Amino acid sequence: MAANYWASTQYLHWQYSRETLAQMRQKLKDEEKHLNQLFPLPDMRYLSCFFSKLLARLGKNMPVPIRQQALATAQVYLRRFYSKVEIRKTNPYIVITTALYLACKLEECAHHIKNFVNESRALWPSFITASEIAKVGECEFYLISEMSSQMIVHHPYRTLLDLQTPLNLSQDDVSMAWSVINDHYLTDLPLLYPPHVIAIAAIFLALTLRQPSTNAQQPQTATANMYSQASLRKDASDPTITGTTTQQKKSQHLVNWLSESNVNIKAVMECCQEIISLYDLLETYQESVCKEAISRFTRAQGLDK
Repeated sequence: MAANYWASTQYLHWQYSRETLAQMRQKLKDEEKHLNQLFPLPDMRYLSCFFSKLLARLGKNMPVPIRQQALATAQVYLRRFYSKVEIRKTNPYIVITTALYLACKLEECAHHIKNFVNESRALWPSFITASEIAKVGECEFYLISEMSSQMIVHHPYRTLLDLQTPLNLSQDDVSMAWSVINDHYLTDLPLLYPPHVIAIAAIFLALTLRQPSTNAQQPQTATANMYSQASLRKDASDPTITGTTTQQKKSQHLVNWLSESNVNIKAVMECCQEIISLYDLLETYQESVCKEAISRFTRAQGLDK
């Protein structure tokens, strides 16, 4: 494993510009025009949300629940894989099962392949059969091949924890930023920006959007907070926030720290905007739409057999 992100395969082979990523996806569409016309799909961010929920359910149902970093690695594997392979030519339920199985191996929390197949079959009996162990094994090699055996994933979580003390972040701040990082895997950001940029964007959003609790209820999740604090979204993209509250002082401290660092501030703001756009989009997310779209092409092509 490359301890230095800049020397890693993630940076050298799996970080793209938006234009390059769009061209890759357009190429897939052009190569499979018939499938695209026959089986239209929702926005990729809707599908990413759907896949994330499936991964979370599978991870929770395992004999030993799977930790967040392995789930995050699986999400990155899915995004990498589907940047190379047309989704309509696969059974996403098998790919999801395989991605998590493989991610657990890499994150050193491995489970037996039978556990994954048994739990996925219990969750999605219409798409996973008792004979899927062989298919998951085949799919594992398929994923590894498409990712050119470049399996190590650097995540923003480490940067977040490293910056907790320098930026005077409370545990609530870290928890909120952690949730934002979890949510960014629903976007293309893992393929577009370095982990430290994403971590700083998550911190900025956490400090800007988290308000002191005025009741005894549980703190809102990052997503719910984004929804309820719509009036603050304009400020979230403005790096000149000032004020007298504790959170505003922390935000200003972050801005000052950024101005003295070598971090690409434009990239940080672009990440913030992407995540905010995600939350806007997810207000209209419907799981049934994604499930039906996937069901149509898997069953029509016999991919669920």
